[in-house]
Amino acid sequence: MTTVLDPAPGRTPEPALWRAVLRSGGTRLLVLPVSALLGIVVTRLVLDEWGTGAFAQYGLLVSLGALLPFADLGLSAAVVNAVAGSPDPAHDRHVHGVLVTTVRVLLGSAAVLSALVLAVAAAGAWPALLGPGLLPGSGPVAATLCFLLIALALPVGFGQRLLTGLGRNHVAVAVNGLQTPLLLAVLAVVVWTGAPAGGYVAVLAYAVTAVLAVLCTWSAARTLHPAVGRALRDVPRFRTVRGERVSDLAWPMLVQMIALPLAMQTDRIVLSHQAGPETLAEYNLAAQMFTPIWALVSAAGITLWPAYRRRRAQGLDESPARMSLAFGAAAGAVAVVIAVASPLLADVASGGRITLGWGLVGAFVLLMTLQGLKYPAGMYLTDAPGLRFQAGMVCLMLPVNLGVSWVLAGRMGAAGPVLGSALGVALFQVLANALRVRRLLRHRAADAAAARPDAPVLQEET
Repeated sequence: MTTVLDPAPGRTPEPALWRAVLRSGGTRLLVLPVSALLGIVVTRLVLDEWGTGAFAQYGLLVSLGALLPFADLGLSAAVVNAVAGSPDPAHDRHVHGVLVTTVRVLLGSAAVLSALVLAVAAAGAWPALLGPGLLPGSGPVAATLCFLLIALALPVGFGQRLLTGLGRNHVAVAVNGLQTPLLLAVLAVVVWTGAPAGGYVAVLAYAVTAVLAVLCTWSAARTLHPAVGRALRDVPRFRTVRGERVSDLAWPMLVQMIALPLAMQTDRIVLSHQAGPETLAEYNLAAQMFTPIWALVSAAGITLWPAYRRRRAQGLDESPARMSLAFGAAAGAVAVVIAVASPLLADVASGGRITLGWGLVGAFVLLMTLQGLKYPAGMYLTDAPGLRFQAGMVCLMLPVNLGVSWVLAGRMGAAGPVLGSALGVALFQVLANALRVRRLLRHRAADAAAARPDAPVLQEET
């Protein structure tokens, strides 16, 4: 097989690669304004009906879901690579074995997580862990229910990764885009009935997420028929059906899933301890405006993972540098537009009760731009060595990010943790991944050049 290498960062990727990105990103872009506008309505509804304290707790508890993607133990990497690398995943024995192992491990992970959550609740430790941002009375119960719903969704949470590996990430994006509309509908019913649910808004959000996870898996099962159904039937057959080995991809992904959320999603906890509910509410409102950009980048960027995986399997290789620049520019441009509109959005969302400082807004613009820059190179480095490298960089980023965020939160308020996150992303993801990719491409180009004969080899005639 001939290997085509492109160490030059300016080469344009194949049109199919761009089409996959635009299809997934375009779907997210269609969903984004609806989610953003309805998110503002949700914010106004929670603030008007239950007050700033309930809104602060809602933001705090919703952020906890981002701290627990590691509960799937990194199996998403094995699922995506297995499906993307197979010419017929619906009937592939390796894909079947990976799915069997995945569901078995996820069931065990859900059981362990549930036990830990109930133990923390029994010990009354939620206020100490989550800080004063947690409401007295309803707060600990709500936190327990949120974590239990996360555990409940784990065994069926692999559907989104199946769709990603199949090149159908746009379907997962469309399904998950129903999150905010469904939550708003549920909250409207709650308000109409007069139920005292102010402390449990986050619980309702997690319940909606669990329903959507089931819907994604059902969609993937239809596409991969009969692979998913057969794998689910074989899950309890431990003696007769053996799964596939997934640890080489799962463990570095697991390390990232533990370290990256701790580095990137602990801002609210830091502010809860360092600044108090008012600053936390300011951060929540700004994050609600800007994090949809992150979701847009993720939706478009995740399509590069199976695309790069398939291209390497076909002997093709090229630099993701141009794609990185395009992602960074797009994310930065959207962030600037939101920054300009932020005073109006904040006034509408909070009824004038929360004002966003320009330091906080500027910090989010910088962070979103860096998130766009990092994504293509990160998706390129998704083989086992690449995942191990990224895991090491994220582990180095964690103490730097947390330390800087803690110090800056006390001095700069809500903008401090955002700047701490931006510094970590710039050094340990954007720069580190770019240097790693550049080195890999140079080595592969050198290996390909060395493998070429200096002169054509004449074949003997029979």
